[in-house]
Amino acid sequence: MPTVIVVGAQWGDEGKGKLVDVLTEKADIVARYQGGHNAGHTVVINNEKYVLHLIPSGILHKNTVCIIGNGVVVEPAALIEEIRGLQKRGIKVGKNLLISKNAHLIMPYHIALDSAGEKMRGKKCIGTTGRGIGPTYVDKMARTGIRVGDLLHPDFFMEKIRTNLKQVNFLMKNLYGSRAFSAGKIYDEYLGYANVLKNHIADTDVLIDDAVSLKKNLLLEGAQGTLLDIDHGTYPYVTSSSSTAGGACTGLGIGPTKISRVLGVVKAYTTRVGSGPFPTELSDATGEEIRRKGSEFGATTGRPRRCGWLDTVILRHAVMINGLTGIALTKLDILDGLETIKICTAYKYKGKIYSHFLKELEAFEVCTPVYEEMKGWKKSTLGIKEFRKLPKEAQVYIRRIEELVGVKADIISTGRKRDELITIREQF
Repeated sequence: MPTVIVVGAQWGDEGKGKLVDVLTEKADIVARYQGGHNAGHTVVINNEKYVLHLIPSGILHKNTVCIIGNGVVVEPAALIEEIRGLQKRGIKVGKNLLISKNAHLIMPYHIALDSAGEKMRGKKCIGTTGRGIGPTYVDKMARTGIRVGDLLHPDFFMEKIRTNLKQVNFLMKNLYGSRAFSAGKIYDEYLGYANVLKNHIADTDVLIDDAVSLKKNLLLEGAQGTLLDIDHGTYPYVTSSSSTAGGACTGLGIGPTKISRVLGVVKAYTTRVGSGPFPTELSDATGEEIRRKGSEFGATTGRPRRCGWLDTVILRHAVMINGLTGIALTKLDILDGLETIKICTAYKYKGKIYSHFLKELEAFEVCTPVYEEMKGWKKSTLGIKEFRKLPKEAQVYIRRIEELVGVKADIISTGRKRDELITIREQF
């Protein structure tokens, strides 16, 4: 049975939550492999909206096991709040949610360092959510991080806190002019979290390997998108982890030979949140209309998303980096009613045309998009469930995207609801 990765093919916010929720109907395990509670997935079921930040959206299916992998950074208070919020709404959260022992903990000082660092950067700030994600990954790479499994060994946990606070408190006092942290206070707070979470902590890599051996269906999901990947995105305006498909292997402990398919989720236009270059951004009435119709506001922060035309240059980059076997095109209905629709096919920089992603920030910031114009469609696509029933112009638009990016559309989403979907090729 297949192991499928679902990955964002743009700057995140492509609608992965709905796709994962739909695919979970046939999945035995849904596993999250990177990021933290700086990301959010929105799922609408029977007109009820669920916003999830750390827990895979598979939790909404009672027979599915959900895993938070070692590549994720966990803020325990946020996770517990999310668990309790779901339980209040009648969603079962027990042994069906497991957390890797090797996932790193976001500590209170990570949040303080994140906010202080952004403030010091001023106009050159990265645009983080201020939730401690980056500093936690810094400690992970510096080999000073504290992991979820450490919560099960109180003495060792306390030793790590004391060691880390020697440097942290020096920085807080002498660089940022802020208060010092108390080791005892952090210890007591996190041991309280440990009592709540201890039954969820497990050797998740072993469980995943067993599931593969038993030929179960596995769905692996990331947060953010390809262009926010720490290595392959618009650096430095990126997240702090590997949000591309390769991150699933390191973030869960699964070998690349065990991956069957990689589905790239693509919004029918382009959006991004926060700072950084965005060649096809629309700062006009059309951009505002797309934002309004698409409810383009961050699921986690509520920040308005920047909106623009579809950029197939970055999509070809996503196809290459992730090894996409197909795409899921979302929010097609938001383009309903537009007279003309543009697709970016290349960039122009210093008189030359480039059909590939420009990795130099200075070039990407000032390049000019090269557009193809296509005729829009006047009929509504909302809720259509068969490709042949789409307006002819919408069909032409989708086929042109396939030609430009080099992979077929396996799924097309025509609305927010779970059943507003065209399935061309099944993933499981």
